[in-house]
Amino acid sequence: MTSTPTRSTPLNVGLIGYGFMGAAHSHAWRTAHRFFDLPASPVLHTIAGRTASAVADAAEQYGFARHTTRWQDLIEDPAIDVIDICTPGDTHHEIALAALAVGKHVLCEKPLANSVAESEEMARAAADAATRGIRSICGFSYRRTPALAYARQLVADGFVGEIRQVRAQYLQDWLSDADAPMTWRLDKDKAGSGALGDIGAHVIDLTQWITGTQIDQVSGTLATVVPTRPAAGTAQGLGGKGDASGERGQVTVDDVALFSARFAGGVLGAFEATRMAQGRKNAMRVEINGAKGSVAFDFERMNELEVYDATAPAGRQGFTRVLTTEPEHPYAAAWWPTGHGLGYEHTFTHEIADLIRAIGEGTDPSPSFAEALHVQRVLAAVEASDADGSRWTAVGPQHPTTEETTA
Repeated sequence: MTSTPTRSTPLNVGLIGYGFMGAAHSHAWRTAHRFFDLPASPVLHTIAGRTASAVADAAEQYGFARHTTRWQDLIEDPAIDVIDICTPGDTHHEIALAALAVGKHVLCEKPLANSVAESEEMARAAADAATRGIRSICGFSYRRTPALAYARQLVADGFVGEIRQVRAQYLQDWLSDADAPMTWRLDKDKAGSGALGDIGAHVIDLTQWITGTQIDQVSGTLATVVPTRPAAGTAQGLGGKGDASGERGQVTVDDVALFSARFAGGVLGAFEATRMAQGRKNAMRVEINGAKGSVAFDFERMNELEVYDATAPAGRQGFTRVLTTEPEHPYAAAWWPTGHGLGYEHTFTHEIADLIRAIGEGTDPSPSFAEALHVQRVLAAVEASDADGSRWTAVGPQHPTTEETTA
């Protein structure tokens, strides 16, 4: 199974989870080899999920040949080459370790796990598996947005010069209604954290990836704005209302996360993650300010990157809108003519294409489990800082330690 595949080689995929992420990943597995020149062709082999009727429907809808209610069946099946984990965070650790142990490649959705300790064990297992030719990747799919990948290129090429400040926001509003129902994302035992880990993790990963530096310290504050919501079984879907019983469940995660960060080298960053921002549907924003210029991005205009050249002559300075659909922009050449934009689903297709290429070439894809582990350490440090009165907290190698520092 670790031999180098060829373009005609089937790559049998086992997907665990059939919800939102399961749908997005399935589309990507079906699409990647049809638009990118890849060393193997994915085959939708088996999908696993908890409910027999639902997973059967998902198999038919997404195009999987088989379905099961036991994720262990996918691990035990020698025909399956790749395990794709699209389940809640509390299951990632067990599934990923089982898959790596039997020599299957792994794509695991973010965050990597629900704790630093679990993430560390997963990163060690992935590093060991890599010595046997087994590849693993964590699903921070926004890296594969052409505009953001282009922003990283510009920063690496020195366009912004010395980085002086980083700011990032991830704003959504789907929990603004106090009667929006309970979901697993509001249960700390399943989700690990709320807005912080669900969407804040994305901008933590992106800013570290774009700047090429890690976050070393944080000072954070978390808040649960709506402490109870219509309990499971009483709600009528996302954003719906509870039934007449009035039963409500306890929210055990944050709704809003705000934190400052110090990157290696001392650059300051400002971060915000919320699912309470009325009118903001998926406003993931990143801005990098440097000595020579800036780059700025908002996912609600995902085909655009704003660039500012501070070295331009006076009178000609100002942010320029770059439409990142030219063949010269990352990933764009595989798709449509210039000006015909891409969508959210393309980020997953790019992720799958990069993973298949890495498997074929025998290289380690990024973000690795080790990179995802550092994101988990940042999340843990923000939670520790909040618990300790928002004091500056070191992003430790294992469990974060809190220390007071001076600016």
